[in-house]
Amino acid sequence: MFLFMIAAYITALGLCAAGAATHLYQGLFKQQAMLRFDGKTYAGSVGHLVMSFLCGPYIMLQLGWRHEPGETISSTSALMAALLAFGWAFITGALMLELYFAITGT
Repeated sequence: MFLFMIAAYITALGLCAAGAATHLYQGLFKQQAMLRFDGKTYAGSVGHLVMSFLCGPYIMLQLGWRHEPGETISSTSALMAALLAFGWAFITGALMLELYFAITGT
């Protein structure tokens, strides 16, 4: 049970970091956050790639709730997006936890 709670904590940390990063990106740059790697310059491409990696879990959850024609939500799309988002959030949360441990030295 303890290991399950640690995994849930890391996933929740990743989702929180992804949501905060997404809203910060959208607020600062005044454009929709989406998964992409294009840019006018090399630095812009790398910036979009980093943003896509950090904000990816939150963006995936939003993609799963998009309406199909006829104002319905596909359950397959929502479940696949949730599976990918929570797996991705675990990786993002683990990176955030590693960053915290590196800064604090514990």
